Amino acid sequence: MAKHLAIYMRVSTAAQDTKSQEPDLRQWAAGQSLPVVWYTDKFTGTKMDRPGWNKLMQAVWAGNVAGVVCWRLDRLGRTAKGLTALFADLQERRVNLVSLKDGIDLSTSAGRLIAHVLASVAQYETEVRAERVRAGQAVARASGKSWGGSKKGRRFKVTKEQVATIHRMKTEKAKIAAIARATGLSRPTVYNVLEQE
Repeated sequence: MAKHLAIYMRVSTAAQDTKSQEPDLRQWAAGQSLPVVWYTDKFTGTKMDRPGWNKLMQAVWAGNVAGVVCWRLDRLGRTAKGLTALFADLQERRVNLVSLKDGIDLSTSAGRLIAHVLASVAQYETEVRAERVRAGQAVARASGKSWGGSKKGRRFKVTKEQVATIHRMKTEKAKIAAIARATGLSRPTVYNVLEQE
């Protein structure tokens, strides 16, 4: 593969799309002299092990990527540890990172400072969201409420692509919650698909 610029887009679930990210990235790509290759994922940002991201990093390690561009830094990931390691890896390989909406350019000292601050903020937001969910669940349990499952007779349509993703991720030893997030299905539905096979 020839030397190129890598554009990375990510959303967390299969129900979401990248339409909000595309216009700014396409406008940026139109002004570049190097070829541009697009990499996308529909996967949680709390893990750095994602199919599209893995392809991008293989191209980086092969020396085929001149720079990585994203719409916002939290599209790359939501853990300070993962992002900080990424920044160091890219700098060591002389691959620049640009985040359009955050105004980050790792080739500058100010860009590196802002990138590290925003990596911590992304992780903080993820942790606060998880704390709010746990607090809400505790209140619901204390008041005798339950949730999950579906009404009898109610069925969700599961696509062939979702079934394939479920089996691929299960063979990769992914947790059911991660599979549910990646496919946009509930955990009981994922269990049902696995049991039917």
